[in-house]
Amino acid sequence: MNISVIGAGQMGNGIAHVFAQSGHQVTLIDIAQASLDKGLATISKNLDRQVAKGALTEDQKAETLKHITTSTDMAAGVKSAELVVEAATENVDLKLKIFRDLDMNAPAGCILATNTSSISITRIAAATKRPQQVIGMHFMNPVPVMKLVEVIRGYDTTDAVTKTVVDLSTAIGKVPVTVNDYAGFIANRILMPMINESIEALFQGVGGVAEIDAIMKLGMAHPMGPLQLADFIGLDTCLAILRVLHEGFGNPKYAPCPLLVQMVTAGKLGVKSGEGFYQYTAGSKELVVAPSFSK
Repeated sequence: MNISVIGAGQMGNGIAHVFAQSGHQVTLIDIAQASLDKGLATISKNLDRQVAKGALTEDQKAETLKHITTSTDMAAGVKSAELVVEAATENVDLKLKIFRDLDMNAPAGCILATNTSSISITRIAAATKRPQQVIGMHFMNPVPVMKLVEVIRGYDTTDAVTKTVVDLSTAIGKVPVTVNDYAGFIANRILMPMINESIEALFQGVGGVAEIDAIMKLGMAHPMGPLQLADFIGLDTCLAILRVLHEGFGNPKYAPCPLLVQMVTAGKLGVKSGEGFYQYTAGSKELVVAPSFSK
């Protein structure tokens, strides 16, 4: 299948990786060549990890990379696509623009999927003249490792499109779970309030960063504490999702914690900026609580 992926960032390059590794022809599209170069370098590095673990051979790595081409021209990059997966920033206006452009440039039979983790599929589909062919494919991060694909049906998404996406997800080694189109779907409707409540507990001085994360790891068997996970997702992304939930349900329980808002305003975004609840140093795996939260 010819697949185009919009966005070469953390999610986009991971999605391109798993499709290409399964033998699909992938066009990775981004407005900046530097982003495409960085995305390809990340894919190559992640493939090297698989080779080192014995999960992949050098020949298979080379074959995977041969299946990926890049483009800074969306119209050209999607002209032969049978499936497009949009993995741009979690910004509704940006996604609506992308889907209007995709509708004009992708072939008539092409399925248009979005990797959004919270924005209404029905709202995105309404920007096109093919809402029946629009669907959510919410991959989990890191994409090459995590098995789940949350498949979200919009109001008009057809059974045939849903089946194609479910079957394709299974064929690339993922486990698709189909849900309906309400704010946050299932994954983030449950996850983000937990993260937000953890930040509230920190904000109110109930516990420190390390203590909150330790309780959830040791007491609830979570592989990563909620504050570390928020850093990994990106605090700006967490804030954007919470705002979608708050707007979508009109319920104050989804209102973002003031501390989260303040941190994002200050540019403390987690791993991507080098500091969030923890401080991150290139090449170091040691988990160090950020100075702002150190006792």
